[in-house]
Amino acid sequence: MREGAKRSIVRWIHIVFSIPIIGYVYSPFEEIPKYAAPTRFVFLPVLVLSGLWMWKGHVVRRLMAKRTA
Repeated sequence: MREGAKRSIVRWIHIVFSIPIIGYVYSPFEEIPKYAAPTRFVFLPVLVLSGLWMWKGHVVRRLMAKRTA
């Protein structure tokens, strides 16, 4: 798979998983407890990991390449 395609996939994952967080922030106060657990344990970690991968993924790939060689 080309690097551009990988970058596009990670970018779309980041965008899609940010939508529920926006809904969590702007939802009525009574609705917040329903969305708290999925937001904390699913959406936010995926958002953080995909953001870190887009930011410093090249460093991780380089370290992994050195380790396997």
